[in-house]
Amino acid sequence: MKIIKGGVTAAKGFEAASVAAGIKYKDRTDMALIYSKKPCKTAGTFTTNVVKAAPVKWDKNVVENGIKSQAIVVNSGIANACTGEEGYGYCEETAKAAAKELGIEAEGVLIGSTGVIGMQLPIDKLKNGIAKLAVNKNKDIESGTQAAKAIMTTDTAEKEIAVTIEVGGKTVTIGGMAKGSGMIHPNMCTMLSFITTDAVISKKALQSALSEDVSETYNMISVDGDTSTNDTVLLLANGLAKNEKIKYGTKDYEKFAEALHIVNEYLAKKIAGDGEGATALFEVKVVGASDKTQAKTLAKSIVCSNLTKTAIAGHDANWGRILCAMGYSGAQFEPEKVDLFFESKAGKIQIIENGTAIDYSEEKATEILSQSEVTAIADIKEGAETATAWGCDLTHGYIDINADYRS
Repeated sequence: MKIIKGGVTAAKGFEAASVAAGIKYKDRTDMALIYSKKPCKTAGTFTTNVVKAAPVKWDKNVVENGIKSQAIVVNSGIANACTGEEGYGYCEETAKAAAKELGIEAEGVLIGSTGVIGMQLPIDKLKNGIAKLAVNKNKDIESGTQAAKAIMTTDTAEKEIAVTIEVGGKTVTIGGMAKGSGMIHPNMCTMLSFITTDAVISKKALQSALSEDVSETYNMISVDGDTSTNDTVLLLANGLAKNEKIKYGTKDYEKFAEALHIVNEYLAKKIAGDGEGATALFEVKVVGASDKTQAKTLAKSIVCSNLTKTAIAGHDANWGRILCAMGYSGAQFEPEKVDLFFESKAGKIQIIENGTAIDYSEEKATEILSQSEVTAIADIKEGAETATAWGCDLTHGYIDINADYRS
């Protein structure tokens, strides 16, 4: 497996485009298109929030009914959530407009929206944007990067990655782009992730690889505890690599799933580290757990603790907050067995042993916690299972961004 330059246009047969349609923003691109020259098998996972945005409902229908797709149309600025029948109707209008401009079937056009909840989309601007996207689409790497930039809201940077693997002597590529910065919480978040591959793969294998990996990647990140109405991960496979078909449970499936995990984990960490107002990616590893559920529950509880997140922002090794978060997580463990470490590029330091503080240098701890990526490692000494969660520090910048987000 090899990481290569690019994103959604890295795989054979995929093109992308971006445009400034004026949906909400006045000074930047705000619409993106991903297009495949050949109809694609689709897989997807979606928000667990009972309140689901119109595009989520539309895309679930496409994925769950096995409808092939050749395009994803995405807008930023307005989420098209809590918009009733009118908002869902705009999904249909968007799909028909894209189908007309691209010469494809409307029923398989996938849609993504992100931004303010409750506002109706300016559909005429959206349609005008689609016409421009269709003309501008290109297979080059830069077009993929610009598409990744166009779906940003409060993100500070685009998020994209591509990898290649060998399957039966053929090169298979997986590329992806994502957005997400706020309203981020386990069980996905205000995040959109779009992944393309040229693999020949069965529908079952495609959906299984995605569904099984989401619990280890996107569902293990948190910024602010809010699970969004718009969470969507879509995976499209057009088969242009011409490899022998990848089937569920085979060695080739395992290889594909591993590569997909690299893509998903990278994008998930980029989202977590780009949390609104954040200055550091906060990684939490729980080791020595008796089972995977216990490890995940503890890791999520620590990474979601606002008190812990503010301590990371202040570069303060306030280990009591971590033990406290573990204690209310709902997972059973023995506090008197816990060892805790902090680690970053500045080094590694042990803070507690068997549930109590040891003699450590506060100065060294502060240096370690002052880096842009910080890891807390909790060893509960009960078994061999591990889990990792990702979040960020919590600063006043989060309030600055969200106090007047609608305006």
